[in-house]
Amino acid sequence: MIAAASAGSYIILAVYILLLVGIAVFTHKKSASLNSFYLSNRGMSGWMSAFAYGTTYFSAVIFIGYAGKLGFGMGLAAIWIGITNAIIGSLFAWLVLAKRTRAMSQALEARTMPEFFEKRYESKYLKLYGSLVIFVFLIPYSTSVYQGLAYIIEAAYGLPFVWCIVIMAGLTGLYLFVGGYFAEALSAFIQGIIMIIGVFALVFFMLNTSAVNWGEGLKKLTDMGFGMIPSFQSGSGKIIDSPGFNLIILCSLTSFGIWSLPQSIHKFYTIKDNSAIVKGTVISTLFALIIGGSAYLNGGLSRLFFDASNAPVGDRVVPTMFEIVNMPSTLLGFIAVLMLSASMSTLSSLSLSSASTVSIDFYRGYIRKNASDANVKVLLRVLCLVFILISALLAIAEVDAIVTLMSLSWGTIAGCFIGPYIYGLYFKKANKAGAYASITFSLLLTLTLVLVFGFTESPAGTEFGKVLKQGIGRAPFIGVLAMASSMIVTPVVSLLTQKFAPTSKTIELCFSSFKK
Repeated sequence: MIAAASAGSYIILAVYILLLVGIAVFTHKKSASLNSFYLSNRGMSGWMSAFAYGTTYFSAVIFIGYAGKLGFGMGLAAIWIGITNAIIGSLFAWLVLAKRTRAMSQALEARTMPEFFEKRYESKYLKLYGSLVIFVFLIPYSTSVYQGLAYIIEAAYGLPFVWCIVIMAGLTGLYLFVGGYFAEALSAFIQGIIMIIGVFALVFFMLNTSAVNWGEGLKKLTDMGFGMIPSFQSGSGKIIDSPGFNLIILCSLTSFGIWSLPQSIHKFYTIKDNSAIVKGTVISTLFALIIGGSAYLNGGLSRLFFDASNAPVGDRVVPTMFEIVNMPSTLLGFIAVLMLSASMSTLSSLSLSSASTVSIDFYRGYIRKNASDANVKVLLRVLCLVFILISALLAIAEVDAIVTLMSLSWGTIAGCFIGPYIYGLYFKKANKAGAYASITFSLLLTLTLVLVFGFTESPAGTEFGKVLKQGIGRAPFIGVLAMASSMIVTPVVSLLTQKFAPTSKTIELCFSSFKK
């Protein structure tokens, strides 16, 4: 068992909390207007934007949920998820999306993804549709982050699970309410540095344990069949249940899904200029490779400590592994702060994105169209706190496994938006019919497949709640299918309806500006 938290671990936590409070105070005057609060006046540097993107990408869900559960199931092969996240989810995402997103969002004067859809596709109700999807499905994502982090804080400090969530929610609410996006970006930069130092310390310690002993443990994992090449065989005889198939699905979901998540794309709206984009591309890729690779390597090592007969529940694999290796309490305290850093940046980004859909897109878009920036900013601040509160309460209830929660929300939002967003940037003939069709089809496909998998994989007479849970367990696969369908439905429907919704002069001018 882990020793009681040391004075050193409490000092580390106290310094981190004071740092966040200091950021809130420092950034207060830099969030006076709505644009400065939400977009930081579109003046973020490459370093700040890259760290904001990376720390939003990786949270405690990665370290605890994905790395623990998937690392135990796949061994070292799980590292491929971190590698593809760096190449596809960071490098390619920045190369393909950053410059065009910045240019088009400025040309259209769009501040949120739903507002981008409204102005790019010239449909005010598309903004409402997108806002509802974001608000509903970002809540389970945020809930999963709270749960993942609470597990490790509980292990490190012996604090009750509920108090871990309360403390985390309070800190996130404080600096986000006071400082807005600049506070989020500045904290993300500092949190990113903490994460890099922390993962190096974590990997070094784990590779030095007696069970791993550097190369010996890695060789043992390969001999056990848990090396870098996963098996495509499963106990059920179905390829869909095999580690290899699931690895491909998870690499696709986590690497391409980030391309259309509003909390990540928001970073491209705020970046200063093209030179900052070049820097951000390199930095975010290296950051993802270090953090993602280290997290999944650590998760893969769990196979040296457990087998199928004594493994804890997936979300508890990593915390229990830390107990087994007798990790020093001070180091565990630092690792806990590492994961706190990863999660709080994600939480603040999720809260800001979700609150903006209600305040900017819904309130100003439909309820009070003449609302002043000052009123909208107040509402945005309050809604950030409301979103944090709802997510925290659901996390306290432990409504479901954190990997499932993240996969469901990630896959559903990405499935709805990836087609309209990417084609909106690159395909002039993409129109509102294609965008509506993508969102609607993805939602219906997700619901249908959850029920189909639930009923076909559950014994006859199973309660509906259990059937639903069984179907949601296939969320990663469903999410990938939804994304693929969005990339097909959006252009096909747009072309079929082109004569009813031809490309407007505004959009023609917007695209022509890219050539200048």
